[in-house]
Amino acid sequence: MRRIQVLGTGCPKCRSLTANVETAVKALDIAATVEKVQKIADIMKFGVMMTPALVVDGQVKSAGKVLSVEDIKAFLA
Repeated sequence: MRRIQVLGTGCPKCRSLTANVETAVKALDIAATVEKVQKIADIMKFGVMMTPALVVDGQVKSAGKVLSVEDIKAFLA
């Protein structure tokens, strides 16, 4: 099972990225957990300075932008 984390404090961009991640997971029909990481201290542990950020299986894939569903699918495929 894939572990996908969206790092962000709950801003509109963070919510958009979360929605796009959930859409991509459904479209690919993969087993994955999608977690929101909202505490600043927890976000800082990833070394991320800009949110929203996408972490897949412990690796930061993107920071500071809202990825499209297609971009997310590319990271998960």
